[in-house]
Amino acid sequence: MAAEGTSKKMMATQAEMVENRVPIPYRDQCAHLLIPLNKCRQAEFYLPWKCENERHTYEKCEYELVMERMLAMQKIREEEAKLKQGNKKGQPIPLIPNTANA
Repeated sequence: MAAEGTSKKMMATQAEMVENRVPIPYRDQCAHLLIPLNKCRQAEFYLPWKCENERHTYEKCEYELVMERMLAMQKIREEEAKLKQGNKKGQPIPLIPNTANA
């Protein structure tokens, strides 16, 4: 099942995330990479130079999700700008602004 607005599928189930105590804000499409990363961190006493491969794959996944959301938002903004341009061309300038009717 893919989350709305992204092409990535959820690999980790809710039960796996609860069992591995993944915090709720981190339960996204990259949670399946966070689980082994956290296990490695605990095993290596959170030494920053350990678990580099796991951290890199997790951070890359998160980066791709952010970029995908940014592209989607950019498309939405472009569509809204086109709609505004289309509305402005055919209509005369109103004498009373819309805010006066509120």
